[in-house]
Amino acid sequence: MTNPPAIVADSSRLALIGQLRHVWSVLADLGGELSDEEWASPTPCPGWSVAAQYAHVVGTESMLLGRPNPEVPPPAEKPAHVRNRIAETNEVWVDALAATPRREILAQLAEVTGERLRALEAMTDADFDTPSWTPVGQADYRRFMQIRVFDCWVHEQDVRDATDRPGGETGPAAEQAVDELVRAAGFVVGKKAGASAGQGVRLVLSGPLSRRIDVEVGERARVVEELADPPTITVELTSTAYCRLSCGRVAPSEVLDGALGGVRLSGDEALGRRVVENLAFTI
Repeated sequence: MTNPPAIVADSSRLALIGQLRHVWSVLADLGGELSDEEWASPTPCPGWSVAAQYAHVVGTESMLLGRPNPEVPPPAEKPAHVRNRIAETNEVWVDALAATPRREILAQLAEVTGERLRALEAMTDADFDTPSWTPVGQADYRRFMQIRVFDCWVHEQDVRDATDRPGGETGPAAEQAVDELVRAAGFVVGKKAGASAGQGVRLVLSGPLSRRIDVEVGERARVVEELADPPTITVELTSTAYCRLSCGRVAPSEVLDGALGGVRLSGDEALGRRVVENLAFTI
């Protein structure tokens, strides 16, 4: 399997299972370290506490096992952070488990992720190639699991940021998560930032996860191996800043002002600022 430009993670069946096993184990270990006060702390994910992060993972993996959604009364007013049907479903599980004690949620996490791993290990490569619904449209089950790694890793980072436990920003699961952001780079540059045909944007990520992402704008913007011409703008930032911006976890103005290592712009600075200001794309 040949990866597209700037995509580096192994997305074989066994690799994806290993990445999920890792991130679920890390979440379980982090949860076991937390105090009840930390469990209730707000996270950078809009509207969600640390407890909500765990309820979300339990809920999503429960649904993938075919378990029914809990029945909870709809809120009197839709929360501001709930903007689509997927988010509405996520919120059902968050609301249903809101009063569940931390240790019970962690026990549920261990049980449901254990069952999910057994189900995944029973699947074949052909099963992973089977057409499947995914949060980004119809694709195959492999693509769905790439997104599951990304989602769980991002929520791990939410928990770490909320409880001042940095880490987990290297390794296969983290690389898979950054790959997910790379897949959105053409959309971000072309549609959201409004780059014009003939322009080229180079994103240079420094540690913990170094990456160069070249986006060429023609009839549509797309990631390429290397720009044919010098970039219109080069945007340099840390992979930490790139991930937090892409997931809407930090305000672009804060990063432009120096947070998380800041941003260095070389070239058309107006375009560069638009790219930074429009990186967020997650639901």
